[in-house]
Amino acid sequence: MRWAETKEKLRQHGRDDESQPSAGDHDLEVSVSMDEDTDARPPTKKETKRLLRKIDRNLIPLICVLYLISVLDRANLGHARRMGLGDDLHLVGKHDFNIAKSIFFPFFLIVQIPSNLLLQRVRPSLWIPSLMIGWSAVTIFLGLVKNLAGLLALRCLLGIVEGGVFPGFVLYLTKWYQRDEYGYRISLFYSPAILSGSLNGFLGKAITGIGDMYSWPWVFFIEGIVSLVVSGFAFLLMHDWPCTAKFLKPAEKQVVLRRLHDDASHLSDRIDAKFVKQALLDWKIWVHMAMTVGVTVPLYSMDEFLPVIIEDLGYHGNRELLMALPQQLAAALATIGVGIAADRCRQRGVFTIGLCVTAMTGFVMLGVSENHVVKYLACFLVAMGIHPIVPQDVGWNANNIGGSTKRAVGIAMHFGFGNLGGAVAAFVIREDNARRFISGHGILFLTTAVSCMLATFMTWYLRRENARRDRVYKRRELYTTEEMLAESDLGDEATFFRYYF
Repeated sequence: MRWAETKEKLRQHGRDDESQPSAGDHDLEVSVSMDEDTDARPPTKKETKRLLRKIDRNLIPLICVLYLISVLDRANLGHARRMGLGDDLHLVGKHDFNIAKSIFFPFFLIVQIPSNLLLQRVRPSLWIPSLMIGWSAVTIFLGLVKNLAGLLALRCLLGIVEGGVFPGFVLYLTKWYQRDEYGYRISLFYSPAILSGSLNGFLGKAITGIGDMYSWPWVFFIEGIVSLVVSGFAFLLMHDWPCTAKFLKPAEKQVVLRRLHDDASHLSDRIDAKFVKQALLDWKIWVHMAMTVGVTVPLYSMDEFLPVIIEDLGYHGNRELLMALPQQLAAALATIGVGIAADRCRQRGVFTIGLCVTAMTGFVMLGVSENHVVKYLACFLVAMGIHPIVPQDVGWNANNIGGSTKRAVGIAMHFGFGNLGGAVAAFVIREDNARRFISGHGILFLTTAVSCMLATFMTWYLRRENARRDRVYKRRELYTTEEMLAESDLGDEATFFRYYF
């Protein structure tokens, strides 16, 4: 479809003020100010790849660093416990610790929709670093906590200030890349965070013995201060939208916006309560939410059983951390590899199914084998199966939500509810299950199997729905501009919308 066909519509909705464009209308701002030559030749594939690499260089490294820091700050509680937090705060067994670990997630959930809606109006270079300052302060105060009540209160606050980070980054990427491009980018910024467990562990070992108190407060102090410093750089380095990006030339901005326009197919970018309602009532989003719960339970449970398996191999201390690192590196590489393959194939479901089967195989090995080496190798299958599913499913869900506001809410719903699996995980792998954790691994196998079945169903349904729309209506490329505009408020229910499966 030609860009020039919609130029008059965009001009009619132009604004007279010179304020900073929001996510919902950044396309419009550029369109109004574009040169008259809107029929310039489209870029070649080589030119498009060069432009995408340029965008990647300016966006992805910073997002990787910010997300890694956020995961480090929220995942350091387990390492602090091993360094004496439980004794210092007089926690009762593992029960109090599990409560402190789990209470984070409900608050993490409730802020995600409001945060993503705010991101539709507030510049990312203001909103994301502001959240970062918040979680930096909370992390520092965690180092000063004196009792369980204070720990619980600060963990609740940490959930509130960190809740908008991941869904915000996903929404942010949808404003720069087409639907078949941002799955790989989500995998890119997610994969370094897989190493957070080892990084926290090495930090804890490095600072053991500092000062006259337990060393655990220094984990919070150091990570909180580092986060605070990085947040200052984030204010300066983070770009907002394509139309205001200083690293893009005017012609490149036109190309980016033209690509996004063609990919969006005239679906509405307005912020309206009816689009929030559309997201809340969309059963497909709820299926993705349940699918993610099924994989986040084992994702967070790995922190409980992997150290035990490594200890049974005879490794302790720094050697234990080193033995965990290969499994995390393999999972990170698998996450990136699957992200590349899924985007190129424009397939999400088949990869998700395969990853679930891989993880389920690992859980079977963990449950039936008494050989410690076999168990260690099984952890590779679990990690390489579970970790890549998270960015893939988030990208899959975002791919299939039509309209900017509905997508913002749908992404937040999906990731927020999906992470409730983390609250469950703390109680799945229990110390009284001996060191084989047979019942725990059985539960993790079942939750992953449920995710596998849901992925299979969604793949079948979306494939069938695309075929039905082609048969009952007509193919997307045959729609005129006027026909698309008439259905612009319908989101992915528009007859010209086609799903990724």
